[in-house]
Amino acid sequence: MSAALKDELAALARAQGFHDLRFTAPSAIGAAGERLRAYLADGRHGDMDWMERNADRRADPKVLWPDVRSILVLGMSYAPESDPLAVLSEPKRGAISCYAQGKDYHDLVKRGLIVVARRLADATGADVKVFVDTAPLMEKPLAAAAGLGWQGKHTNLVSRSAGSWLFLGAVLTTAEIEPDAAEADHCGSCQRCLDICPTNAFPQPYQLDARRCIAYLTIEHKGHIPAEFRPAIGNRVFGCDDCLAVCPWNKFAESAREMRFRARLGTDNPPLSELLWLDDAAFRERFAGTPVKRTGRDRIVRNALIAAGNSGDTALLPAVRGLLDDASPLVRAMAVWALGRLAGKDETAGLRTHHVAREGDEGVLAEWAAASS
Repeated sequence: MSAALKDELAALARAQGFHDLRFTAPSAIGAAGERLRAYLADGRHGDMDWMERNADRRADPKVLWPDVRSILVLGMSYAPESDPLAVLSEPKRGAISCYAQGKDYHDLVKRGLIVVARRLADATGADVKVFVDTAPLMEKPLAAAAGLGWQGKHTNLVSRSAGSWLFLGAVLTTAEIEPDAAEADHCGSCQRCLDICPTNAFPQPYQLDARRCIAYLTIEHKGHIPAEFRPAIGNRVFGCDDCLAVCPWNKFAESAREMRFRARLGTDNPPLSELLWLDDAAFRERFAGTPVKRTGRDRIVRNALIAAGNSGDTALLPAVRGLLDDASPLVRAMAVWALGRLAGKDETAGLRTHHVAREGDEGVLAEWAAASS
């Protein structure tokens, strides 16, 4: 492929809203596959079973698609306009990770990838496949190999011009393309991302234990969130931006150009008093078209109850009491925990007998026992 075509594709990518486009080879994934297998063997992926099911394909793009010869890696900025950590000092509001407050990035990124991929196919006659992060492809090490950035100590990609705020997408192709040079690691001695983590989710620099990560616990984890992590969750109801937001390289990032990533009124860190009253229909209406919708109503209300318990706001008690009889045992259990935090043991013990008679869920019973003992 000519340098002129590479430049044309890069310009087309920028016109589609991408921050940058770089090129690499499938083999450039290097030892990332071995690190993935070690990560899975240690159980650090928690209950994200999909990582295990697709481990071989995830570890090697050639297993995912044997005909691939080159990979285009693209980054789209979602840098926020304001400090995403400011909401953590407002305990009556539910903090939603800034990437999830607007339009679901999967659709927007994929749309741009298709435009770039079609131009590549038209110009070369090569086959192409586009991937956003729902596919078993390790975009971050490929992006680092392509020179889009480097994987920081928080394991996420860092760019010298976009900081930690990049959505990644990839185009795999049968075309032979000269790869770009990898980016060097520019973290140096800085470890702000490690120091700020509320749950100590980084056992070492460049290693993450998802089982301790608030983003994992509030989004991916389907069960009861362990009690040891609930106070540290604070008012975060979907994700956590802490390790990303403190990266010094963010000072070079401009706010996202894509207006559809901007927060909507209903998703801009809404009051807990509104989240706690959501039934399934209201949840779907409020979060339609955003990444939050995929997590589902029960887990979001579970998280909002943890935030309520941490808030100290007794005005939330009517909503908390109302959720003691919710259809979801996940919600009922966290309602018990929040009740114990806001109302104290006397009220919790007084309500326990009434509700235990109707509960057969071990998680709910355990919360009643802990909250009223």
